[in-house]
Amino acid sequence: MEALIQALLLGIVQGLTEFLPVSSSGHLELGKALLGYDAEAAESLLFTVVVHAATALSTVVVFRKDIGKILTGLVRRDADDLQFAGKIILSMVPAAVVGLVFLEQLEALFNGQIAFVGGMLLLTGILLLWANTAKKTHKNVGYSDAALVGIAQAIAILPGISRSGATIATAVLLGIDRENAARFSFLMVVPLILGKMLVDTKSLVEMGSSGTSDALVPLLIGFVAAFFTGLWACQAMISFVKKAKLSGFAIYCFAVGLLALGSAWF
Repeated sequence: MEALIQALLLGIVQGLTEFLPVSSSGHLELGKALLGYDAEAAESLLFTVVVHAATALSTVVVFRKDIGKILTGLVRRDADDLQFAGKIILSMVPAAVVGLVFLEQLEALFNGQIAFVGGMLLLTGILLLWANTAKKTHKNVGYSDAALVGIAQAIAILPGISRSGATIATAVLLGIDRENAARFSFLMVVPLILGKMLVDTKSLVEMGSSGTSDALVPLLIGFVAAFFTGLWACQAMISFVKKAKLSGFAIYCFAVGLLALGSAWF
C-alpha cells in the first residue's frame, strides 16, 4: 500500500511541476526524500520514464491542433510551419548537447542534493519575479529568440531550476507575446522528453530491468496521476502566463527553496 501511495503522490508531483514553473526535477527529488522513496536504481529510472511519458502525452493532447497543423504544414512544405519547426529544432540543440556531454555530472546532482535544489529554487523565484515585470511582450519567436530560450532550457536541466519557468521567463523578457511564449515552451520540450525516454529505456535494457506484476500497479498509478494532473497544469499555466501571474510561483519557490536549504543544513 505504501508503494501505491508513493506512486500516486509522485505522479501528481510530476504532472503538476512539469508545467508549473516550480521545477519538476527538484520537486521529485524533494518528494522522494520526504516520502522515503528508496527503490533500486532500475526501478526508480523506470518510474521516471513512465511519468515523463505521461506528461509528454498530456502535452500532445493539449496542443494536438498545433502539432497537427505543424505536421500537416511540413508535409505540404508550408513556409510558416517549416520555419516554426526549424525554431523548435534550434531550441533543442543546447539542451541535447549539455545532456549528452555532461550526463554523468548531471546525474550526480539528482542524488539527494537537497541544498543544491534549494539554491536553484531561489534562483528560479528571482527569474520569475523579473519576468513578471516585463511590459513589452508583443512579438513572435524569432530564430535568435529560439536559440536563447534553448540555452535557458539547457541550464534548466539542473535540478531546482524550472524548465517551464526558465524558458517562459526568458521568452517574455525577450519581448515575446506571453501566450506564444508558453506555447513555444511546451512544444519545444516534447521531442526532448521523447529523446530522454529513449536514452533511459536504453539504460534500463542495459541494467537488465525486468518488471513484475507487483511493480506494474504503481507504474500505472503514477502514469495516470501524472497524465491527468499534467492536463490541468498545462492549460492552467497558459492562463497564468497570459495574465502575468508569475509572482505567486516565485514566492512558492522562495518558500520551498528556503525549507530545502534549512532541511539540508539541520
